[in-house]
Amino acid sequence: MKVMVIVKATPDSEAGVLPSEQLLTEMGQYNEALAKAGILLAAEGLHPSSKGARVRFSGTDRTVTQGPFAQTQELVAGYWLWQVDSIEEAISWVKRCPNPMPGESEIEIRPVFEAEDFGEALTPELREQEDRIRTQIETQQQK
Repeated sequence: MKVMVIVKATPDSEAGVLPSEQLLTEMGQYNEALAKAGILLAAEGLHPSSKGARVRFSGTDRTVTQGPFAQTQELVAGYWLWQVDSIEEAISWVKRCPNPMPGESEIEIRPVFEAEDFGEALTPELREQEDRIRTQIETQQQK
């Protein structure tokens, strides 16, 4: 199963406080362990929401709101994408993670939808399209 492991933002991360050399070192070692275990697919930190934007959809209307955004605990500061055997395995790995923030922090684990989750709504034609898109992405990433 594929999971997204989401590092929640904190007031410090939203203020643009960068991680210390020690935390970068610890996270680098943790990410190496994830890679050696064969579960790490991607890992990225995000800039504060003050550098971002949101687009709200209402029918055919689009409304853009520039950051920063309130409700820090609802924001994302970074993420991993992992391939694991179970949610329990993901939890076990998260428990080994260095605290990603200077104070209290929270990490959320969410399963990623797989093709079979969509049932009959994902027709053979849509599956073929999905396969073409994945192949395109893989080809572009190899450049």
